[in-house]
Amino acid sequence: MDHGKLLRESFNGTKHQLSGHGRRNVSVLKEAFANVDGETSSDMYGKGEVIEAFERKMAQLLGKESTVFFPSGTMAQQIALRIWCDELGTKKVAYHPLAHLEIHEEDGLKELHGIETVLLADETRLVELADVVAMEDVSCLLLELPQREIGGQLPSFETLEAIASHCKARGIKLHLDGARLLEILPYYGKSASEVCELFDSVYLSFYKGIGGIAGAILAGSEGFTERSKVWKRRHGGDLISLYPYILSADHYYEKRKDRMASYYEDAKQLAERFNAVPGIRTMPNVPVSNMFHLHITGSKEEIATKLAELQRSTGIGVAGYLVEKNGYCSTELSLGDAYRELDGPAIDHLFTELDRLM
Repeated sequence: MDHGKLLRESFNGTKHQLSGHGRRNVSVLKEAFANVDGETSSDMYGKGEVIEAFERKMAQLLGKESTVFFPSGTMAQQIALRIWCDELGTKKVAYHPLAHLEIHEEDGLKELHGIETVLLADETRLVELADVVAMEDVSCLLLELPQREIGGQLPSFETLEAIASHCKARGIKLHLDGARLLEILPYYGKSASEVCELFDSVYLSFYKGIGGIAGAILAGSEGFTERSKVWKRRHGGDLISLYPYILSADHYYEKRKDRMASYYEDAKQLAERFNAVPGIRTMPNVPVSNMFHLHITGSKEEIATKLAELQRSTGIGVAGYLVEKNGYCSTELSLGDAYRELDGPAIDHLFTELDRLM
């Protein structure tokens, strides 16, 4: 039996899910365009009021001189690191071993730009100041906040300040992989601009916690963003029109920007309930954003079978995949609007069934 397929099919068959904002289908685009004036002029090759107005709005949010809208974060971040390597004359950057660029981009940074990477810390923990102080000379250090692959953990803000100060003193550029930047603000009790002030360049995603269709913002100084536009053209990122991504990004940003604290509180409450179930723990134990990982003791076959039964009996999707590790399985939860659609009795029933199955 294909237990991965069993779990995936049971998840897809549920009416509600714990994670996200609901199913990603064409209704996401239809909602975003529902109140858009059909006479609104399109952007063309990165120019036009529809894109430039949004870029100005994001520059103000992030506290940077300028921003550029990209069709993908993968493109934006590789370009940011290339710019810093060219400026400082060393094609070497540093980041966590489980950074997105290292494990999800088919070595694009290395193959397309010839950039060497220095991996800091190990896969089980965050990058700390001591790691940065001891690292070899690089042009840029990338920090991912939160560190997704280890449960969305975050360093203290004091650690970030110390790392930023050290990098500035050594002439190392500091780049923020802030794909989920808005989601971490409630934990830090800071504004987006206060966090971004520590970094020379910043990337923000519009399809993760914000829930748009696709797209990303790259922010920094005027000179930095002007150079990024050249690389954007070289990468084929200057589509004739990006307005479907821009308008949906703006719509869902406005819809959800003030809900991040609620998602964070939901995550803490839900994690507490999971941690009360024998054989289950969350990473981190108390979430620091709307994201956490579930660690469930047992084999993939055993856990997939139990979760598939749970999802069929409750109609609530907990997991569509599992990653098997040493004696346990892991999956990720990232809370949004979907969780808020579930009432108390439905959640209580879910955990009654979970207790029975585990």
